[in-house]
Amino acid sequence: MPVAKGADAPAFEFDGVTFRPLAVPSRGTEELAVWRAELPPGRTGSAHTLTHEEVLLVIRGTVRGVIDGRTCEAGPGDVIIFPANTLGRIGNASDVAPAEFVCCTTAGVQGLIGDEKIAPPWSV
Repeated sequence: MPVAKGADAPAFEFDGVTFRPLAVPSRGTEELAVWRAELPPGRTGSAHTLTHEEVLLVIRGTVRGVIDGRTCEAGPGDVIIFPANTLGRIGNASDVAPAEFVCCTTAGVQGLIGDEKIAPPWSV
C-alpha cells in the first residue's frame, strides 16, 4: 500500500492526548511507526521511558518538556529527539491553543509509565 490516507487514520485517546497512526504496520509499514499527536491546551503527558528512540516534529504550537532532566522547547518546524531508555515527558506550552506534532520511531516501540508497560495501539 503506497498511500495511507491521513483522513482514514483512527483516533486513539491516551493520557489526554489524541494519537492518529499515519504509517504503522497495520497501515503498511514494516520497520517504522509514524503518528500525529494533538495535545490540548495546558496538557502535559505522563513521565515515561521508551524502548526505541523517537523523533517528534512540531507542526503547530509549542511543545515543552523535560527529557533526561533537561528542559526543551520546540515550535513549528523544530524537532525533539527523545532517546531510548530515557525518562521524559512532553506537553503543550500554551494554555489557550492546541499543539501538534508528528512522531517517527521504530515499529513495536513500547513505553513504561511508572511500573506499567504499554504497547501503544497507535504504533502497530
